[in-house]
Amino acid sequence: MKKFKENWEIQHNWQLIFPLIGLLSLGYSSYKLALIYFDSFGYIIIASVALFVSLLVLTLKLFKILDKRWELQYRWEMIRVFIVFAVTGSSSLYVGRPIIKLLGITKENLNPILYWILFIIIGLIFYQILLVTFGWLFGQFQFFWEFEKKMLRRFGLKRFVD
Repeated sequence: MKKFKENWEIQHNWQLIFPLIGLLSLGYSSYKLALIYFDSFGYIIIASVALFVSLLVLTLKLFKILDKRWELQYRWEMIRVFIVFAVTGSSSLYVGRPIIKLLGITKENLNPILYWILFIIIGLIFYQILLVTFGWLFGQFQFFWEFEKKMLRRFGLKRFVD
């Protein structure tokens, strides 16, 4: 455990919650993906473990790449950032669907291509808002505020940022 704490620059035991949440989320995602493809309990368990290991290796490689690009004080904060991205992506879909319905836009009364374009635009708008909000809730407001400003500049919305 000491080596793990040193590797992730964990100074206090409460910071261990983020690796734990990350591993549990990865395990749950692996299980849900295995359920899509297999019916037998044995195959589901084997596929879940294989997916978990594969996704863990991929995630750790991403950490190494992004550790150089992102300016975070401690390595364990990267897990927090990944959790914020995951929660925000899922939440933007859950917020976007009721908004689309509230506006009276359905696949039946609108061309499916236009429907999906509007759905993506509305989801993207709420994604921006939720990203900063969840970043604040997870104690990473400054990181996500800078990330948000960079994203808005890339969309050509400089005047709203400066």
